Amino acid sequence: MAPTELGAALVQTARTALRLGLGLGFPGAEPVRHPALGEPGATFVTLTQHGELRGCIGTLEAHRPLKLDVEQNTLAAAFHDPRFVPLVVGELEVTRIEVSLLTAPAPLPFVDEPDLLQRLSPGVDGVVLAWRSRRATFLPQVWDSLPDPRDFLAALKHKAGLAANFWSDDIRMSRYAVSKFKEPAAPGSGAQS
Repeated sequence: MAPTELGAALVQTARTALRLGLGLGFPGAEPVRHPALGEPGATFVTLTQHGELRGCIGTLEAHRPLKLDVEQNTLAAAFHDPRFVPLVVGELEVTRIEVSLLTAPAPLPFVDEPDLLQRLSPGVDGVVLAWRSRRATFLPQVWDSLPDPRDFLAALKHKAGLAANFWSDDIRMSRYAVSKFKEPAAPGSGAQS
């Protein structure tokens, strides 16, 4: 099956989970089926409203079936993202869903911070920073708002609870790629994508 068919299945799975999480029941449409939904997968589900972030939660490593991962991440993004109050029914029509399907993170070797900055691929790499008990990630989409590798890395450090100029030789980095699938527009919003 084509990636667009998988994308349609992922987005519809997320939309259905969101409706069920809000107590609205199943939509009338026949579910899109795809064999990959039963395979292990790692996703991030991003919710936006009028182009602004409304929730984003995900997993970095495939540890459960893809369908369940999308459902659980959708519910977490809608109701448990600590940056936002839980989504309510009145917001459903203006909430747009994007599902990012991740490849497995691979170690990103580097000698020092300048070397690391040279090795990053803006617009392509999803990046995970780990230092001791701290860990943070940015999806490749974050490069859209932070295109400079220095700014990107500084913001990633901040997300991990570190100072922007922090450096330690035991920082570990890994990178991954994503295939992203999104709804063309929030249902009923009349918005153009």
